[in-house]
Formats: sequence, structure tokens, C-alpha cells
Amino acid sequence: MLMCLVTMLFLSQCRKDQDDRVPNVPVDITININLPLFNNLQTVGSFAYVTGGSNGILIYHLSQDEFVAFDRHCTFDVPAFHRVTVDSTNIIASDLSNCGSGFIITDGSVVRGPAFVPLTQYQTTYNGASQLLRIFN
Repeated sequence: MLMCLVTMLFLSQCRKDQDDRVPNVPVDITININLPLFNNLQTVGSFAYVTGGSNGILIYHLSQDEFVAFDRHCTFDVPAFHRVTVDSTNIIASDLSNCGSGFIITDGSVVRGPAFVPLTQYQTTYNGASQLLRIFN
């Protein structure tokens, strides 16, 4: 009987953890940073938003040939689908009015809670010759 109770408690906790994770959706996007829509991504330290992922994607130009991409879905109160935006510092993505959390856009880490899980990061590859940036999981 005790073993049955422990198993039920464990399974209910696993299910709760699953409900609190950002949905894993397929992402495979290629953009040309020479297009006017993404012209600002040619500069290191710049960012752009694209449609995709669970709640939109934030792209940040990290170094000459390196980009990072994160899902904009706030990792606190995941079922509410709050979306982070880059604030006036151009280094923090947050949604203070809803999920109340902030994240560094260079690595997705939490800088203010209540979130404690970083933003979901996607893989990126960049071909400087063709100016094509691929975002995928």
C-alpha cells in the first residue's frame, strides 16, 4: 500500500513538472540577414524577433559569426503563455507586468524571478558568405 502511494505521488509530480515546461515545438527557420526586415542583425549586439517556436523567437547577434536564439515564452507560469520582449537596456528580455521575470539575451539566464529556469534556447548556424542564419532544434 505504501509503495502504491509513493508511486502515485511520484507520477503526479512528474506530470506537474511536464505542465510547467515550455512546449517543445519543431523549429527549422532560415533567414537572410541581408533582407531589409533583418538588416539590423548585421550589427553585433543587435536583436530581432521572428515567428516560430512556442511563443516567438528572439535572435541576438552575439559576435562576428555567432548568433543565439531563444523562445520568447516566459518560463514562469508557462500555461499563461507570457511573452518576453527586450527592454531599453537591449540586454534584458522581460515581461514584468505578467510573468515578472527577466532574462539575459546573450545566454537566456534568469536575472530576476520568480522564474528560475532559463529561456529555451535553439541551435543556430550562420554562413557569413551567404548571410544565411539557420535556427533549429
